[in-house]
Amino acid sequence: MSAPTLSTGNASAPPPGHHRRPTGPDSTREEFVRAVRRNISAHGFLIGAVLCFSFFSWYPMVREFVLAFQKTEDGRTTWAGWSNLSYVFNDPAFWQAWRNTLLFTALALVFGFAVPFVVAVVLNEFRHAQGYLRLLVYLPVMLPPVASVLLFKYFYDPGYGLFNRVLEFLHLPALQWLQDPDTSMLSVVIASTWMNMGGATLIYLAALQGIPGELYEAAELDGAGLLRKVWHVTVPQTRLILSLLLLMQIIATMQVFTEPFLLTNGAGPEGSTTTVVYLIYQYAFNFNNYGSAAALGLVLLIVLAGFSAVYVRLSRSSED
Repeated sequence: MSAPTLSTGNASAPPPGHHRRPTGPDSTREEFVRAVRRNISAHGFLIGAVLCFSFFSWYPMVREFVLAFQKTEDGRTTWAGWSNLSYVFNDPAFWQAWRNTLLFTALALVFGFAVPFVVAVVLNEFRHAQGYLRLLVYLPVMLPPVASVLLFKYFYDPGYGLFNRVLEFLHLPALQWLQDPDTSMLSVVIASTWMNMGGATLIYLAALQGIPGELYEAAELDGAGLLRKVWHVTVPQTRLILSLLLLMQIIATMQVFTEPFLLTNGAGPEGSTTTVVYLIYQYAFNFNNYGSAAALGLVLLIVLAGFSAVYVRLSRSSED
């Protein structure tokens, strides 16, 4: 019997085609290069976003803060200290603009915050043609804001406007919608609500469709009607969306400019539609007082930042 042949090769040798990874500094460098190549697209998008935010958001905020304490006379820019803020606070239009802005925000919350939620609840009850109804509700958002505002300006015309024609048909007296100080702000709110309610409605509708049907069935077994189901099931299940849109609604409405600027030429009758942002526009482009415009913008920034901080604080307290 012949003796078994012993293998002279290395038992731990790697199989053919296998390449052993290098160790040491070279391996670390190669892994870093591979990671960079693997994530180069993500890094590119991230750098682009940071540059856009820096140029269009952060730099204007820093520049505004600097301008709030400067003044320019005869082509020379000097430090003005607190004089710009003092000028703004002593301007009677400042307090009127804040009253009008707060009034617009309150009315917009009554109409622009509640109406989209009610429309979403109604749309959620439809089982057919819901896609067409969603398109119909969202259509005003797709229109250019200027076109929508000019359309409402035509509707508000005291002579041939659609709204006064409807009032005449109902045997009611015609109104001076944009010319009367008592109705001018309400007219602006109605136009703004119609223009912007589509997006909020679709967000509410998506949240409503995510609520389990078992909750409504349990509420029906307990004898709950429509209003009780909305209050005890719908509102608690959409509380996060409601609170988030509430914050966004307040921030957006306190910066309103387009609607009063086009409907009532900015100030409105007896200054009834002068808002804070329109007053900033007046300081900068009508009075060439960029320091005061920046100072008022800084005040608005502080107010909105303070409100946001309080909102976040209250949200965390409620979650705890």
